[in-house]
Amino acid sequence: MRIERFEDIEAWKIAKEMTLMLYAAMKDNNDFAFKNQLLRASVSVMNNIAEGFERRTNNEFKHFLYISKGSAAEVRSMLYLASELKYISEVKCKSIFELSLIVSKMLANFIKKL
Repeated sequence: MRIERFEDIEAWKIAKEMTLMLYAAMKDNNDFAFKNQLLRASVSVMNNIAEGFERRTNNEFKHFLYISKGSAAEVRSMLYLASELKYISEVKCKSIFELSLIVSKMLANFIKKL
C-alpha cells in the first residue's frame, strides 16, 4: 500500500491519539512548565512525522522520523515524573506510555524500510 498523505501513516494516527490523551489528562494541571514541555514533546512526535513525509525525500523523512522517535522517548521519560508526581493517574499513564512505545517501535520499523 502506497501512502499518499501523512494522515494515512499509522504511527501518526497513534501519536495523535497519544497527544489527545495527554491534553485531556493534563488539562487541569497547574505546573505549566512541566505541562508545556510534556505536551510539546507529544505534539513533536506527530508533527515531525507529518513534516518529514511532506519533504518527499527518504533521507529527510528518515531524519524527521528520528526526531519524532526522540520526542516519543522524551514523552516516556516525562511520564515517569508525571506518575511519581501524581499529575496523571497510574492507569492513564500506563495507557499513554504504551502508545508512546508502539509509536517508537513503528517509527523504528519505518526507518529500517526507508
